[in-house]
Amino acid sequence: MKKLPIAVMIVVAIYLLVGIAGFIYHFQELTAGHRDAIAIELTEMTAVVSGVGLLLRQNWARWLALVWVVFHVFISIFHPLPELLIHAVLCAVIAWLLFRPATALWFKESLGKS
Repeated sequence: MKKLPIAVMIVVAIYLLVGIAGFIYHFQELTAGHRDAIAIELTEMTAVVSGVGLLLRQNWARWLALVWVVFHVFISIFHPLPELLIHAVLCAVIAWLLFRPATALWFKESLGKS
């Protein structure tokens, strides 16, 4: 299986879009000296790193992507219920997309090529 699975392509698109758009959106907070700005920007960059790692067929990127979305579920506990539910559903979908057998095989096949 050499071709990028559609499941991975979907997750890559989400992570790159959210990471880049979020970084740009929150950059003004960084320049304004907002106290949480560095942590927010690092979170956005983590999404970008994960997306790029997935494109490069790096198994660690699957786990980073999962940790990133689980983190968002955790911090959503302190936000309105609809936000928590959206993050929980996204977490389940992303976990399913990245760890289903066909996707796991695609990443496993890359391990022998390093």
